[in-house]
Amino acid sequence: MRRIGLLLAAAGALAAQQFKLDFERLAARASNSVDISLNRGTLQLAARFLDGSDPDEAKVKKLVASLDGIYIRSFEFKREGEWSAADLDAVRARLKEPEWSRIAGYKATEDGETAEVYLRTENQKVTGVAILAAGPKEFTVVNIVGPVDLDTLSELSGHFGVPALEGEPKKK
Repeated sequence: MRRIGLLLAAAGALAAQQFKLDFERLAARASNSVDISLNRGTLQLAARFLDGSDPDEAKVKKLVASLDGIYIRSFEFKREGEWSAADLDAVRARLKEPEWSRIAGYKATEDGETAEVYLRTENQKVTGVAILAAGPKEFTVVNIVGPVDLDTLSELSGHFGVPALEGEPKKK
């Protein structure tokens, strides 16, 4: 899901609201799955291991201090057709107006990959972000909870299970 990192960078100044979904059916069919659920306490603990004297890690540490959580569910399948449009529609159904708005999308007809970024707003403030990315054999949902600004959002790339930005080396 190489485009997730690019969509993260495009999401702008963000804050987030976690949403709950049941992915047991997809997990049962997947050949590989990732379930990352980092709440505020876990993120604070992980941030302690970042080197505050390293400029890049200091930025990530500052960003993580304001987050309430990072939640990622990702599935890889051996064959196409193991997930359906209905699975993607179930996630989209949780991301309906007026609270949620789709702000970016990507669709590659040749390889069947799609990606979308949704923002949740409340009282004219962004209060949520959801990123959906899917391919013929892949299905991923990312939810970052808490205030995140564009300048520091890309600093999560390669940390805490957030995919590294395309073309950038993976960070420790």
